[in-house]
Amino acid sequence: MTNNDIIKKLRIALDLKDADLYEIFDLAEFETNKATLSGIFRKEGHKNYKQCSDAMLEAFLDGYILYKRGPKPE
Repeated sequence: MTNNDIIKKLRIALDLKDADLYEIFDLAEFETNKATLSGIFRKEGHKNYKQCSDAMLEAFLDGYILYKRGPKPE
């Protein structure tokens, strides 16, 4: 299973919209744009397909924790 598959499945399972994804990546301080996000949801072999890096998947998971729980108390 690739990183792209993981993000696709999580997006569907968690019912996340594009605005939610942008917010999640912003919370993780990971810069992304519309072209990159749409590229990772394309099928492999499509001309606009983009490989989801380990760093991007890690940022998504970290950002999702902040999205649901809020910032870590100090």
